[in-house]
Amino acid sequence: MKMARNGKISYLEPEWITGSLRAGFTTRNGGISRAPYNSLNLGLNTEDPRPNVEGNRSTLVRAFGLEVHQLLTVRQVHGNNILVVDEPNPDLSHFQQVECDAIISNQPGMMIGVLVADCYPVLLAAPAQGVVAAVHVGWRGAVAQIIQRTVDALQEQFGVCPEELLAAVGPGIGAHAYEVDRPVRDQFRKAGLPWAGVAEESRLGHWKLDLRETCRRQLLTAGVVRTHIDLAEECTCCHRELLFSHRRDNGRTGRQLGFILLT
Repeated sequence: MKMARNGKISYLEPEWITGSLRAGFTTRNGGISRAPYNSLNLGLNTEDPRPNVEGNRSTLVRAFGLEVHQLLTVRQVHGNNILVVDEPNPDLSHFQQVECDAIISNQPGMMIGVLVADCYPVLLAAPAQGVVAAVHVGWRGAVAQIIQRTVDALQEQFGVCPEELLAAVGPGIGAHAYEVDRPVRDQFRKAGLPWAGVAEESRLGHWKLDLRETCRRQLLTAGVVRTHIDLAEECTCCHRELLFSHRRDNGRTGRQLGFILLT
C-alpha cells in the first residue's frame, strides 16, 4: 500500500488500483475541523460541528470529481447486515440512517465508504464484474463474520467468484495497543473462530487481539487469494499525526474513511 495525494486529500492507496477503480483510506489531514477533530474528520456522529464535517466531505469527494450527494455512508452498528445498491441514480440520503456494516455497489460515480477510528476498513473489488464493497470490521463484526457474508453476497447476487476479488485492509488499531477481556474471547470461541494465532495473553483474563490478522484470515477463509490482499501496516493508535484513534483519544476524536469508487 502506498501514500497517494489527490487535491488536498492524502490517503493510503491499495497496490491493485486499476483504471476503472479509485479506492483508499483517508488520513486525518487536509480538512477544516479543529482539535480534537483536526482536521479531516469525516464522521457525522461526532461532536465536531456538522458544517465542518460536511465541508470535509465536500473536499474529499471533489478531489475525485464528485459532489457530496454521490458519497454514501451508513449508520454502522457492529453487526453483519449489508446494504446493496444496484439501481441507477438512487437517492443516497435515503440510506444515511440504514443500520448496516457493509455496502455493496455496482453503480459508477458513487463513492461508498465505512468510517473508522480503530476498527478496520476492508475494501473489496471485482473490476471485471463492475462491483465493489466496503466493510466495517471491529471485534463484533469479526465474530459476526461480516467479511464472509459480504463475499457470499457478491457471489450470490453478482456472480463474483471469491478468487477474482481484490481486497485491501486499511489502518486499524494494532494488537500491541488493543487489549480485550474474557467475554470477547468467549464470543470468538462460541462462533467457532480461531483464537490462537490472533490473540496473545497479556495478563490474567486479558489478551492482545490482532484484528488485522483476523481480517486477513477471514478473507482467506472466504476464498480471497492471498496475493490479492493488500494490508496497511499503520496502527491508528500509534500514528497520532496521521490517523484518528478512539481508544488513544478516549473517544474524543474524528473518523477516517475507507472508500471505493467505480469510475
